[in-house]
Amino acid sequence: MKDPQHIRNIAIIAHVDHGKTTLVDGLMKQSNTFRAHQAEMEQSLIMDSGDQEHERGITITAKQTAVYHGDYKINIIDTPGHADFSGEVERTLNMADGVLLVVDAQEGPMPQTKFVLSKALALGLKPVVIINKIDKPSRRIAEVEDEVSDLFLELAVDDSQLHYPVYYAIARDGKAWTDLPENPSEHTDLSCIFDAIINDIPSPQVEVGGPFQMLVTSLAYDSFLGKYAIGRISRGSLKKGQGVMLMKRDEVTVPSKIDKLFVYRGLNREEVDEAGAGDIVAVTGVTEAHIGETLADKDQPEALPVIDIEAPTISMYLGPNTSPMKGKEAKYNTSRQIGDRLKQELETNVSLRVHDEGIGFIVSGRGELHLSVLIETLRREDFEFEVGRPQAVTIEEDGVVKEPVEELLIEVSGEFLGAVSQELGVRRAIAVKQEQTSSGTTRVTYHIPTRAMIGLRNLLLTATKGTVIMNSLPHGYQPLGGKLQQNRNGALVAHEAGTTTAYALDAAAARGELFVGPGVTVYQGMVVGLYNRSGDLDINVCRGKQLTNMRSSSSDGTIQLTPFTDLSLEQSIDFIEDDELLEVTPKSLRLRKRHLDPNQRKRANK
Repeated sequence: MKDPQHIRNIAIIAHVDHGKTTLVDGLMKQSNTFRAHQAEMEQSLIMDSGDQEHERGITITAKQTAVYHGDYKINIIDTPGHADFSGEVERTLNMADGVLLVVDAQEGPMPQTKFVLSKALALGLKPVVIINKIDKPSRRIAEVEDEVSDLFLELAVDDSQLHYPVYYAIARDGKAWTDLPENPSEHTDLSCIFDAIINDIPSPQVEVGGPFQMLVTSLAYDSFLGKYAIGRISRGSLKKGQGVMLMKRDEVTVPSKIDKLFVYRGLNREEVDEAGAGDIVAVTGVTEAHIGETLADKDQPEALPVIDIEAPTISMYLGPNTSPMKGKEAKYNTSRQIGDRLKQELETNVSLRVHDEGIGFIVSGRGELHLSVLIETLRREDFEFEVGRPQAVTIEEDGVVKEPVEELLIEVSGEFLGAVSQELGVRRAIAVKQEQTSSGTTRVTYHIPTRAMIGLRNLLLTATKGTVIMNSLPHGYQPLGGKLQQNRNGALVAHEAGTTTAYALDAAAARGELFVGPGVTVYQGMVVGLYNRSGDLDINVCRGKQLTNMRSSSSDGTIQLTPFTDLSLEQSIDFIEDDELLEVTPKSLRLRKRHLDPNQRKRANK
């Protein structure tokens, strides 16, 4: 059992892509957590273990690890940097006593930096600032230091938080300095960061001798031992086989017994017989535990304050597939199977809300990315379902319906500023700040309704030739505004079921942009393209060329089709309107109308 004075619990927080996970890699490798042959085998971004995390290049779930430095044990929590996963940050900061705030030497503090730092300072955590990527050619270290101090002035809860140490790092190379180096290529390591963690961050403020108490801040599963409840012991000690009381949210208590007890070392959990106050542990045997509940001594059970998570801002319909191609490409497709999987997701995904809508479900989350990651996860687990257009989640205060607002930060070169301003003006965005960056781009801050953010990213990427940088985070609520202007053209809708032919698609290509190629099975009511006018057009994409023994002037011509647009999951979600659905299977994404029959569509539109 470790003395709490020799334990440090830290969370690493930053905006997306500022180098949190890369810094954790360096700390793990330089603390000799791996044996020599393991260190060579380990790839970079060791903590990003999920398939989607590797593919998207972002951290989605917060993860725990522990490294040893001399006599000290350092528990590290790697947190996501994207605003959509800020629920992960909110719940895991409860386990930490200090934070390493990583800031990019070029970009400086970004929206998510502000969001996570405000949460950390409100909890009274001690900050250590690390200015990363100081080898960038366009670094602006002095300005970034000023921006960080302005941010602390704005967010600090008490005066002591205005005094924080600053370190300089190139996390990718595993180097750090206490003072800005004249030559960043000089040979060094991360020892000054280890010293900062031990000297600048306090040891856990815990009671060693009292009755046991622990807040469950994370859950994990494996098929062998079942559910793990993870948290920091805030009082007393815990032994393997000990009887405890699980204190649930509604003041219900459930007697339980600790089956196995684990502490963290590197990427692994190590089984131990006893753990003390201040350490982060994982326990099995408490099958009914949920995030935010307390495990306490069975003779003196006392509950800790429940974790409050900010409300979701976006919702969408998710239900069983109702298309003519239902059940052909997936193993799980019934409402009950989808409902059971969503209930399981609710246990670990604290920002998610699921409301039963009879046959389907209304799923609410923090943003489009949050929900699209869930959809992709279900898809990879062999589920088949359909989803509707995302909607903003409104609330009612004093009889006034209010909608969520986001603070949107856009960085774009001057030549595209007009196109961006025009698109945001249509969506009722209000510009609150505009500044020129040292790299010559313009950075504009807007306040924009959350519902106007739906589909915005793809439009701006097209308008700026892929050069726009967009970041957003929640900014409270405002009274619900009027309907937003319709921007999208109509859809090309398949008139009959069958297999698409090159001959029919060649004729359809003149009417708009196609989403399907030849030889694809379609059904009546399926969206096969974007019409180049407003209003929908029913079109036959399965018609074959009539064969006759009469020779025509065009008979020997070869059909050359324009390549079709293959929409990604996020693009498909952005594309659909209120009268459309997205059919999601492990193999395909199909856009379709809610009412497949054209006569029913006409009646519904009336």
